[in-house]
Amino acid sequence: MADDTATSPRLLVVGPSWVGDMVMAQSLFMTLKAHHPEAYIGVLAPGWSLPILARMPEVDETIALDVKHGEFGWATRRAVAGKLKGRFDRAIVLPRSWKSALVPFLARIPERVGFHGEQRYWLLNARRQLDKRVLDQTVKRFVSLGVPEEQALTGDFAIPAPRLDVNGDEQQRLRDSLGLSSGPAIGMMPGAEFGPAKQWPLAHFRTLAERLVAEGYEVRVMGGPKDADAGETISQALPGVHNLCGRTQLTEVVDLLADCQQVVTNDSGLMHVAAAVGTRVQAVYGSSSPSYTPPLTENAEIHDLYLSCSPCFARECPLGHTNCLRHLEPARLLASIRAAGSASPRSLS
Repeated sequence: MADDTATSPRLLVVGPSWVGDMVMAQSLFMTLKAHHPEAYIGVLAPGWSLPILARMPEVDETIALDVKHGEFGWATRRAVAGKLKGRFDRAIVLPRSWKSALVPFLARIPERVGFHGEQRYWLLNARRQLDKRVLDQTVKRFVSLGVPEEQALTGDFAIPAPRLDVNGDEQQRLRDSLGLSSGPAIGMMPGAEFGPAKQWPLAHFRTLAERLVAEGYEVRVMGGPKDADAGETISQALPGVHNLCGRTQLTEVVDLLADCQQVVTNDSGLMHVAAAVGTRVQAVYGSSSPSYTPPLTENAEIHDLYLSCSPCFARECPLGHTNCLRHLEPARLLASIRAAGSASPRSLS
């Protein structure tokens, strides 16, 4: 990549399609601004992600690309590309799919950077090889596309931790509208879009919620509409446990997570959101690996049994038992929460 620190480059980043990946993409935006403080950064991304991108001060413009999963969306892509012609000097394409490189090509952006993949040779003109041994984490792969290629090949570059803006006034409004207290709260995120092999048992979440309420915490179960039933399982008939799944927008979840003392979460998109607002993260891993997608914060505790069969990276347990999650007892998480807080709100040990 050419050194254009003397100019003010206009950069378009084609963003990913998952919440966690979009949060991790902020590490790239921060890197681009560090190398080119006067750069103008636009992000082409699914419409659902625009509110969370608005919480990233490095992003100057967001452009919605609303194409359904699995849909080619030729007319939509062509229309968006038409609006981008002549506006950007360089495009950085984070997804490795053929379709993701199409808009920058149609917009005739002069330099189009991305990894080899899916026969994109004629769509990208600054292609890079992906060495998975060097770039062994998703966030490293993202950031590597924002540094000179010779530096990217060695993996010798900094990874800035994502940091989302938080709105204190919005936190108070949400507490009032959702009937939440201003006391110490623990967030719980039982969902994981990838599949059940990443999901700690709901019975474990429920047991932990019971213990936390007994010790004086409010518990807030958060997620999307698909997680509403899981939230009901955890919260049913438990005073002090609020099922907020499907009741909040993603940008509201940012403020609610920042309002929690700690969170208990699967390896999920909301885990990365919690890390990016500075909340203490208790992260549960089963089929996935904290080596590949860790919470990007020093303020985290990893809970992984490191069984011989994990990580398998499967959506469902190939052995049918999910022991990597079932055998991870709620008592372990409770002890970790207590240790992180020095004591529970009622000073119980």
